[in-house]
Amino acid sequence: MSARCAQCRSRPCPRRCERAGCALAEPRAGGEGGRQVSDRTHRHLRRPLASARVIVGHRRSQGSDMVLATFLSAIAGCANAGGFFVLGQYTSHMTGYLSAVADDFALADMALVAGALLAILSFVGGAALGTVLINFGRRVDRRRQYAYPIAVEGGLLLVFAACASVPGARGLALAVLCLTMGLQNATITKISGARIRTTHATGMITDVGIELGRALFRLANPGSGVRASPGHLGILGRLLGAFLIGGLVGALGYRAMGFLFTVPLALLLLGLALPLLVPRRG
Repeated sequence: MSARCAQCRSRPCPRRCERAGCALAEPRAGGEGGRQVSDRTHRHLRRPLASARVIVGHRRSQGSDMVLATFLSAIAGCANAGGFFVLGQYTSHMTGYLSAVADDFALADMALVAGALLAILSFVGGAALGTVLINFGRRVDRRRQYAYPIAVEGGLLLVFAACASVPGARGLALAVLCLTMGLQNATITKISGARIRTTHATGMITDVGIELGRALFRLANPGSGVRASPGHLGILGRLLGAFLIGGLVGALGYRAMGFLFTVPLALLLLGLALPLLVPRRG
């Protein structure tokens, strides 16, 4: 009778495992030295893959939420600023578009009304799409529920890069980028339990003012029981800083690369999501 594998306890080992202690592992080309190099390579490859699974995975923590929110805030700032150079409009500011509908309707400029409505409906559609993808992921495979919308966001940024460079496709480019911003906002809202939104800064700046007001009131009235949250203020500052830096990168990226400035953003998002979408071996 053949010996039993020390790792998988099979007789003989059907997996040809390379783990230490498996006496039945078949040698590979290159001998022991080659196998050690292979093991080291696999370890280096597993580290970023494991990091992606922590950041985008279904098991959430305050730390992983903050890392993902900071990353997505930078992406939103970059796409928003670069999109302004491409389209002449900021694509995540639905307040402005809603006001534009009223203003342009009063001026009887139906073409501008249609453009603003297109942006609003695309943003709403993106938020709906993000919610559908997350709920689909929860039903099919909870580990991948947040990877689906992030991968789709990366794909949409590639579509934007393609259609923004086509003459006469400005309306389509606007719709795609607004769709992307809506999808991202819904995704981070669902992930964080509605604590964080990343595509617009108005709400975050309002929260900064609220925290500062609490702090000032407490200084003037120490026994009032009103408390500020320095931790929350730090989170808001981090997200706003990421949005600002992303905006600077987006503006410079458009000047350097033109319509293709969203391609690196798309690749970053796909690189974050694909490790969870590719089945694990073994």
